[in-house]
Amino acid sequence: MASEKEVLENLMCRALTGDGAHVTAEAVFSGLDWKLAGAPVDGAPHTLFQLLNHVVYWQEWAVKWLDGRRPAAPKHASGSWPGGVSPANRREWEGAVSRLRKVLGELQLRARQEDLFARRGKTSRVEMLRTIGSHTSYHVGQAAFLRRLLGAWPPPTGGITW
Repeated sequence: MASEKEVLENLMCRALTGDGAHVTAEAVFSGLDWKLAGAPVDGAPHTLFQLLNHVVYWQEWAVKWLDGRRPAAPKHASGSWPGGVSPANRREWEGAVSRLRKVLGELQLRARQEDLFARRGKTSRVEMLRTIGSHTSYHVGQAAFLRRLLGAWPPPTGGITW
């Protein structure tokens, strides 16, 4: 039987990726042609590439915070949307997807390494992990919707389509 600590760690890891709640963050951004990843959709404020870069930006920020550093928050929301509208080539797109995989692994490692209830100021590690997991989930939902509109759903790993 799993300990309370193990249950909480597993819960946080699943929350970070979306596993069990929806198609995972990694899956939503996988298997896309790089040109499609940068294709604008009428009425949508961002492309898949922009969403991916934004998600990774905040995940990397959270890793720094969890490691005890004090990452600066951008002065304006636009500062957390790095990169262009579309990748310049396949290598840039694949690099962005690789960064997502890497940072998700780093976040999951940190969810298992330290006391999740340790605080930094007003915020505990578990609160930061929950916040970044919710943020990721929000934008993964947007990305899944954009994939549908672009005719690229489900991802290669499958997805709920009813």
